[in-house]
Amino acid sequence: MQALVNVGREATINSGRITETKKDATIVAAGDDEVEFFKIRKASYDQKTGLNLFDHERLVRAREAMILAVQVFNSPSMRFKAEVFTMLANVAWTYLMHEHYERKGVKIVGRDGRSLLLSQIVDRHDCPLSKGVKDNLRAMKILRDDVEHKLLGRADSKWLGLFQACCLNFDKAMCEIFGAQLTLSHELAFALQFAKLNFDQVTTLNKYEIPGEIDAIDARLREGMTDTQIADLEFQFRVVYTLDAVTKSRAHFQFVQPQSAEGKDIRNVLVQHKLADHLYPHKPGDVVKKVVEVTNAAFTQHNHTQAWRKFEARPRNGAAQPEHTNRDFCIFHAAHGDYTFSDQWVQKLVEVCSDAQQLLELKSFKL
Repeated sequence: MQALVNVGREATINSGRITETKKDATIVAAGDDEVEFFKIRKASYDQKTGLNLFDHERLVRAREAMILAVQVFNSPSMRFKAEVFTMLANVAWTYLMHEHYERKGVKIVGRDGRSLLLSQIVDRHDCPLSKGVKDNLRAMKILRDDVEHKLLGRADSKWLGLFQACCLNFDKAMCEIFGAQLTLSHELAFALQFAKLNFDQVTTLNKYEIPGEIDAIDARLREGMTDTQIADLEFQFRVVYTLDAVTKSRAHFQFVQPQSAEGKDIRNVLVQHKLADHLYPHKPGDVVKKVVEVTNAAFTQHNHTQAWRKFEARPRNGAAQPEHTNRDFCIFHAAHGDYTFSDQWVQKLVEVCSDAQQLLELKSFKL
């Protein structure tokens, strides 16, 4: 009895508690049906994740929906990959965020009986997801809405990076909010498995023109986004392949970590190909002005200094290597010895200044 009661409990009981209960005449004994359901409920715990089919139904469904989305996409016999993936991924994310808000005490069902839509959730000020994740989910919604009304043809591989990022973002968000034991990494070694690559086939495929309707959808996915936002790995996952100098029979692919020094250098070549003045157009005073215009917050030049030091956007004055900046936010101009900032930096400060607690923490940061 003690072992059965303790299944799924964080705070376990000992045999003494059972004895106390038996001697307490005020406690009414459970009926046969209640005892039977109690046994069924206790048997429904997943020992690996700790989830219970009755107590954590949304999280169970969220994980299964994402697993199904990936399995369908990876299945060689399935033809409607993009269509099914976008719909199931939307279900997975909706269940996940509903569980988050339910635990926060936020009503997820309105007076009309409808629950919060995922598109409404990502626009909420208290949404715990990052900008890159939100951008990815907005792109997924565009694709999901279009597949309900149009035939997309064989365009699955065109949005593989979006789908891959969606899977990785989901696993990361679920683990951060509800615990690392819920990770899908045990069920899915790779979120979306890569097909065996043949350079001749890939080259031939890329020669074909993309249908106009697909190009139009693709343009809508990136509408209003900066180059930095498009390059965000949480928006669209990319893998860089390099070939080692070995014999043809032994040639193989090498995966480069995006955050490694080599990966950042490659990213600068592939993505940051425009002039620095175009990618980092804002001087410190311009940043302060733009943040104040958007948020109406009391944000000063001093607060901006606190911000770039707190978030390590750039090194301090007089640093031996002034060019060692966070390229997402800032760049050093050797010609005139100063720093300019990106649109992404402005957006980050807007998000910080829009949250009273974050703004207070920033202003409390010691230089």
